[in-house]
Amino acid sequence: MSSRVPSELLPLPVSQLHILLALITGDKHGYAIMKEIEALSDGAVRMGPGTLYGAVKQMLKSGLIEESSDRPDPDLDDERRRYYRLTDLGRHALDAEVARMEQLARTARTRQLDVVQGQGI
Repeated sequence: MSSRVPSELLPLPVSQLHILLALITGDKHGYAIMKEIEALSDGAVRMGPGTLYGAVKQMLKSGLIEESSDRPDPDLDDERRRYYRLTDLGRHALDAEVARMEQLARTARTRQLDVVQGQGI
């Protein structure tokens, strides 16, 4: 168990944020993570294997994700695939990052409104 706190990991790199979002619904292997990211972003984000596995390596090291020992039916899966899942730290870091981004969006909207009102537009 990691003794790290989520705030130490913020802000999350965008690639890690996408991976955490892809894993929130359950364990996935690398290709499934890439396809989930593409689907969640309506095709706007296509993560290649180099980016994915570089981020996965860093996330394993920081404790955001872990390899899963749960496997689907062998007839439906390739035994060479590695599956990944969120850790408690990963779930809390995702929650903290989403809260941070929501606050940033609120601040941006407020500042934009202040500028528009200040200019009489």
